[in-house]
Amino acid sequence: MTLSEFKRSLAKSKPPTSLTPALQALWWAGKDKWDQAHDIVMNGSGKDCAWVHAYLHRVEGDLGNARYWYREAEKSAASGPLQGEWEAIARAMLAS
Repeated sequence: MTLSEFKRSLAKSKPPTSLTPALQALWWAGKDKWDQAHDIVMNGSGKDCAWVHAYLHRVEGDLGNARYWYREAEKSAASGPLQGEWEAIARAMLAS
């Protein structure tokens, strides 16, 4: 799936079934459904879920918690626009 296809899928009511848990959470975040996204990453594991988890806490404004999850994901803490980070995460995960 390309980033463009991923973005277009946001028009649907549910994420594509082929997505990993981290991408499902990012999909819900793209629809401004923070709680649904957070539930997925809280129950997920691995660095991808940790990265989305970090992003979600950054969206929430809880930067201390976000820094913890960036460390778990082994990623540098983001500081740019949230939309740019959302796209960077999606692009990286879709490419892997």
